[in-house]
Formats: sequence, C-alpha cells, structure tokens
Amino acid sequence: MTQAVNVTITGGAGQIGYALAFRIAHGDVFGPEVPVNLHLLEIPAGVRAAEGVAMELDDSAFPLLNSVHVHDNARSAFDGTNMVAFVGARPRSKGMERADLLEANGGIFGPQGTALGEHAAPDVRALVIGNPANTNAAILAAHAPDIPAGRITAMTRLDHNRAVAMLAKKTGAPAAAITRMSIWGNHSPTQYPDLFHALIDGVPATEKIDDHEWVAQEFVPRVAQRGTEIIQARGASSAASAASATIDHLHDWVHGTPKGDWTSVAMPSDGSYGVPEGLMCSFPMRSINGEWEIVQGLEISDFSQGYIDISVEELKQELKIVEELGFTPGL
Repeated sequence: MTQAVNVTITGGAGQIGYALAFRIAHGDVFGPEVPVNLHLLEIPAGVRAAEGVAMELDDSAFPLLNSVHVHDNARSAFDGTNMVAFVGARPRSKGMERADLLEANGGIFGPQGTALGEHAAPDVRALVIGNPANTNAAILAAHAPDIPAGRITAMTRLDHNRAVAMLAKKTGAPAAAITRMSIWGNHSPTQYPDLFHALIDGVPATEKIDDHEWVAQEFVPRVAQRGTEIIQARGASSAASAASATIDHLHDWVHGTPKGDWTSVAMPSDGSYGVPEGLMCSFPMRSINGEWEIVQGLEISDFSQGYIDISVEELKQELKIVEELGFTPGL
C-alpha cells in the first residue's frame, strides 16, 4: 500500500458528512490501494455526535481506514491535510436575507481559509459543498492566498448529475450513455444546465431532443430547482445525492475525467468565455494529471449566453456583498 492520505470533512456529523465519511473510508475516492486518515471537524456542540460517527467508522472495519480523529478546532483538523470537503456551513433560515447568509458564512469560511492556508499540506485540494458554495469558496480562497487558485473549488457536480439524470429520463437512455453535460455559473437557481454540447451514445443530444420548449421551460428550471423539490418531498435536503456527487468530484479530480468527456466544477475563472478573471464560476471541466482545466473552444449560442450572463451577474453581486463586509481581502 502507498502512504496514507489525510482527509478532513467539516460538518462531519451532519447528514452529508455522515454519508460521505463511509464512502471515503471504503476507498471510493482514492482507490483500493490508498489508506486514509479521516478527520471530522465539528462545532463544539456537534463533537459528541461526530464521536458517534467515528465509532461507527471503527466498527465498519474498513481495510483502508487507518484512523479517525474528531476536532472542534480548524487548525488541528487541517494540520497536514491533503483533501478537505467543506460541508459545514450556515443554512439559510426563515426571514434571512441573502446578505445575512453571506455574512454568517463569511464568519465561518474566512477563519477556516486562514487555518487551511497555514496548516494544510502543500498539495491540499479543497471542495466547498456548503451553500452558497461558490461565494463560500471565494471567501475561503481569499484567506488562503498561498494555495494555488485551482486547488480550491466549489461543487456543481450535483447539478451536473441531476441534469444527466433528467436527460436520461427524457430520452430513455441510461445515464452512462450521456457525456459532455455542462453546468455554468452559480450553484443557485440562476445556474445554467447546458445540454447543447451533450452527447447521447456519441450523438448530439439535440438530435434526439427537438423540443426547445422542454429545454427552456422544463429542463433548465427543474434542474436548478431540484433541491427545493426534494426538500418539499422528503422534508429535508438532498444529503445522500450531495455526498455521492462529492465523491464523483473528488474521484475525478484524483483519477481524471474519462477520455472524451468532461464534468462541471466551479473554480476561479481565468477569463474564459468572458467570465471575469477570479470569479468562482462553474464551467465544463476536465481533470488532467490531478488538475482541473476549463474546456475551451465551445460555441455558446445567444440562448445559452443569456442564462450564463444572469448567473455570472449574480456571482458578481454576491462577491460585491462579501467584499463590502470585508471577507474577501485581495480579490
């Protein structure tokens, strides 16, 4: 076996963290030859629950799980960590304005970014799952300026997977037959799921779906609102599918995206497709040699560009709010 990797999950006792820990311990991210040391970070009130998660992980006797540690301090949780899944975030409560939500999460992700930058391993990779994920990731990155920009990402893989599933259901094709789906913009209701470059068994999806009304009135809004739909159905947020998408994101980051395919990741823009440089925006991405690269050269129709512009504008407004609050120094 190779040297063990250190993986930290923030909000480790929450529903997503709970589902995620067992998949990582099983080897679903790094593979069957790489042992893992798991670190679960919780607020003090959640430590006892995290200790219960650690007990269950021990009782599962995973061959690849070297150790489990519970922390209530970000500095110790991030000490030497190679990968962090930032699940813990302040959820939006009833009556809370967007600016209030951004301020509350700035108070979480600012200090965590500082701790990450000061204590993580040089090769650390970070994925922000907790919402508002894109802007939380921007705050995190601003407080960890020595970590290369492409090593801090926000998750739009759940949106990506939802779009694939909806297209599969519409066409009757298996999900595995669908490639080159793309999510652009913010992980929010303004996101744009783009099927115009997608393939179904290697054939353009648009050749199998000649229904612009379905794309505009069903596909785009329903993918964007799927989380709300799930909350209304089960009375709780989509924890298991979010954990599964996290595993997909991290696995592809480590092992690479399949040849000829890509996925969706939010990371700081390099100016591609007219998105302002540095904006934490979702693009179609390939993972090559452990690094994310924006897929270049895609033709964007006026229809698609209109949606992308709306989501980018929302990201700019969110960033403006957290800049005014002092949470993004240096951006």
